[in-house]
Amino acid sequence: MIHYDEGAQADLRRILEFNRERDPASALAHVETIQDAVDILARHPEIGRLVEGSPGMRELVVSHGGRGYIALYEYSPLEGLVRIAAIRHQREAGYPER
Repeated sequence: MIHYDEGAQADLRRILEFNRERDPASALAHVETIQDAVDILARHPEIGRLVEGSPGMRELVVSHGGRGYIALYEYSPLEGLVRIAAIRHQREAGYPER
């Protein structure tokens, strides 16, 4: 099961709004690309790279054209749960503070 934390939901809204201002016709495609990539985690939850200094956290690289996004997540095998904590553009320096 995949769960988007409040912060990750806010990140998706932020990404949608940012892209809507730049290119309204393709704004929704960015969010759909992220969601499609995250859906893969339901079948392959350990596919993301481990985050150094953050035990249990992983990053999933989401390609979108020449650039993309990174989803920060945690996988709990006992619960069968993938918790998406944050999402950022690859050019952003880090994840938004919560």
